[in-house]
Amino acid sequence: MKRLIYNALFGVVYPFLLPGFLLRMFRRGGYRARMGDRFALYPQAILRKLESYDGWVWIHAVSVGEVQIAGQLMREWRAQEPGVRFCFSTTSSTGWKMAEKEVAADDCLIYNPLDFPSWVKSAIKTVRPRAIVLTESELWPNFIWTARRYGIKLYLVNARVSDRSAPRYRAARWFFASVLNAFSRIFAQSELDKSRLVAAGAEPGKVEVTGSFKFDVARRNAAKERELAAWTGDGDILLGGSTWPGEDEVLLGIFKKLKAVRPDAKLVIAPRHFEKADAVEANIAKAGFTCARRSKGTAGEVYLADTTGELMGLYGIAKVVFVGKSLCAHGSQNMIEPCLCGKPTLVGPYTENFRPVMADLQEGGGIVQVADAAELERETLRLFTDDGASASLGKRAFAAVERRKGVVPKVVSAIRREAK
Repeated sequence: MKRLIYNALFGVVYPFLLPGFLLRMFRRGGYRARMGDRFALYPQAILRKLESYDGWVWIHAVSVGEVQIAGQLMREWRAQEPGVRFCFSTTSSTGWKMAEKEVAADDCLIYNPLDFPSWVKSAIKTVRPRAIVLTESELWPNFIWTARRYGIKLYLVNARVSDRSAPRYRAARWFFASVLNAFSRIFAQSELDKSRLVAAGAEPGKVEVTGSFKFDVARRNAAKERELAAWTGDGDILLGGSTWPGEDEVLLGIFKKLKAVRPDAKLVIAPRHFEKADAVEANIAKAGFTCARRSKGTAGEVYLADTTGELMGLYGIAKVVFVGKSLCAHGSQNMIEPCLCGKPTLVGPYTENFRPVMADLQEGGGIVQVADAAELERETLRLFTDDGASASLGKRAFAAVERRKGVVPKVVSAIRREAK
């Protein structure tokens, strides 16, 4: 009955989603070229590769952060089991571009099938995986039920349940219990996530709290740091990382006041979405500053990061970091990376997507959370003018990250023991 209800609802909703798919096909050629994957219709080259190997491990991830988590898991799995091959699936063109950097030449990269029984069944029969690993909150019922029916081991890693989703999962326990209990193991980020999964119907014995994969994923990029230092020039940097609309204007206002006490200071803004770069540049001009952009080869007082792969390098050369989507939008972006670099890191009040990570960092005194723009300004000016406080916070941040590494090897070992 649950499956009938779900499939009936999916069949009603999907036609309304179709225009969005078609629009993305029009805008993004790569997405259009592999649209057949959504219906388990793969190119001949992919079919030949899939047929050439038995024992695929199917990894599924969507967002940039999830793909990085999956990449770390695959690297660790290869270290423990040389020769293993992965079928990596995603659902977005952004995820695809990131996944291209993570998969090896012998791996397969596909789009995940739409969650209809026939297409899911066809995809699973084509790939023939020995195990399927889903990341964070990727719960596709038909995909999960079908894999279980075929006797395939299923794992959910770095599992989390957001504040927004928790009440829905709990209210629909009658439905989600059968989805969650199809997994062989669920590796949760925190005790809170475990309690929410159990409230949604997961058997307590299936859920293990391991901590966040994100502590293992973060890596410094010394070469990128040197490259970007040449672009940003001399002077201590205030960096806004993965900013959202509204946060750029706040940082520009703070920068005006910072320049009064630190004339040599620099502002670098790295918006979360590159397509917003022109709007950010307009805000920079409105604030009375000139804009530097690598993509345009222009110089200016405020550096606007608008090319792939810059952010981690920028974290390494910053004096003070603000992590976006935490002041003017909810959820936050990853604050582990600047902390790994030993940088004094500031976040706004909205960090619910990183609740376990924030708890770990706050326990070690490794991050400063501000309530509003006024407090962000005060803390930024304090850290820029008090080198002792800045250095102390950076050291605590680095130590907090280092203490919590080692989750990925533990989880990979646990999965491999079961999914041989």
